[in-house]
Amino acid sequence: MSEKQARPTDRTGASPEAIMSHYDMGNDFFRLVLDPEMIYSCALFKGDDDLITAQFHKLDHHIEASGAAGTARVLDIGCGWGAMLRRLVDRAGVSHAVGLTLSPSQARWIREYDNPKIEVLEQDWRDHRPERRYDAIISVGAFEHFVQKGLDPKVKLDAYREFFAYCDQVLAIGGRLSLQTIAYSERTKVQPLLDKTFPDSDLPLEWEPIAAAEGTFSLIAARNDADHYYRTLVLWEQNLLANYDKAVALVGKARTDEFRRYLRMSSVGFRAGMVSLMRYSFRKKY
Repeated sequence: MSEKQARPTDRTGASPEAIMSHYDMGNDFFRLVLDPEMIYSCALFKGDDDLITAQFHKLDHHIEASGAAGTARVLDIGCGWGAMLRRLVDRAGVSHAVGLTLSPSQARWIREYDNPKIEVLEQDWRDHRPERRYDAIISVGAFEHFVQKGLDPKVKLDAYREFFAYCDQVLAIGGRLSLQTIAYSERTKVQPLLDKTFPDSDLPLEWEPIAAAEGTFSLIAARNDADHYYRTLVLWEQNLLANYDKAVALVGKARTDEFRRYLRMSSVGFRAGMVSLMRYSFRKKY
């Protein structure tokens, strides 16, 4: 979906404009905060890993959980700056990796890699209609944007069911889906942490993806790695502070400070158990 195309009004997900308002702060800004691969999601730490090593462990976790290695076609829903796509074709032997993003700046970044095995589309997953089914699907850090704030709980769950029904349609028989999302714990909701940064998005409760997948997918595994997101956020904040003057020059002091507050408040939420970082793996039933 292009920058100028509008999403139909009856859709329940966050608007492309709301999502792009955050991710299109600019590639140069995020380069100051993230690792060299520009991975903007929770890492997976083993021991004293540095950030980039832990991010590669995360990519490899999802490749293994989805059964993507050595397959012909893999879909990455919410592909960011393309680190998963590159890992799939460069290290996991995937013949064709397709990434979906709503961010033009992310799409431009991926296209500069210029690998014929990688295809990036500025398209909402609801609008993506592949000619052939995929062997595996990976989605990291996109599920958070699939519903708007304030929806009735039943409408919210139905919106998640729509996502799993879509994955069922485009995934080969017996294929697997590896999904990573921030989620609310049962104990509390902390939407104010995210309101300014993602103004149109709501988070799932931990059980909602599992409930929404019933009928189309079987749950293989689920894990809560909130402590890993705490470590990731701390390292991002350290990077931002080390490059503070450069960040201010790019986006201004107010926006830089607001982003730092988002990192700091989010890390507190993960450390306190108010929010979770859930990694699920599912297998298509039929």
